[in-house]
Amino acid sequence: MTAVMILALIAHMQDVSLNVAQRNDACYELRGVSTPEAVASMRQALADPVVRPCAGLNLRTVEAIHQLKNALADPDFEVRAIAVRLLGAFEKPELLPVIASATRDPQLLVATNAVEGLANYHDADLVVPYLLDIAKGGGLVGEAALNRALALRDPRAIPVARSLLTHSDVSDKLAGMRVLAQLGDASDLPTLQKIVKDDAGTVAGQSRGFGLVPAISLSRAAQTTIAAIEQR
Repeated sequence: MTAVMILALIAHMQDVSLNVAQRNDACYELRGVSTPEAVASMRQALADPVVRPCAGLNLRTVEAIHQLKNALADPDFEVRAIAVRLLGAFEKPELLPVIASATRDPQLLVATNAVEGLANYHDADLVVPYLLDIAKGGGLVGEAALNRALALRDPRAIPVARSLLTHSDVSDKLAGMRVLAQLGDASDLPTLQKIVKDDAGTVAGQSRGFGLVPAISLSRAAQTTIAAIEQR
């Protein structure tokens, strides 16, 4: 592709007078083009909701890691969110601290996308320590990180799950029980039996940022966890 063609496609992608399909077609035509002009235009296009997904994929395709890392400091949280998720697709060990730090972004969309970025890593030895460090904090982001560690069947998730049973947040307790149901052992039974005894009633829902969590019986959840452990 000639330089003139590249510049013409960039102009089409940026032309707000064109419709969504036309602009995204131009963006798609630039996929795999790694000239400085093309890469710079894709970084700029992350700020444009119309072509943001296509621009992000283009940056990933040409491994524009510097530009994606730069986007983590963008004032637009949606730009930060797509950038951190795409960085995880590279599965580079040196990017783990960068992605993990974004799980503490004040915007929940960024934080959850950072966990999605970590979920791209398949090497448990590398990623699980980061996931569990995040999981210790509980909450929606911690729960997502713990679920990923559980999906990797990593026994290092067990101590974190046990610690979550001591949290006051109902959802944190339930997240811990999900792990123990699959990875826990007989040593967990006394703690779970105490929950059965102490929480025999129904626990009121708690606010988690998206409205109220429906009322949940911790006692019933603990009984289910006990049964799962005893059946193994």
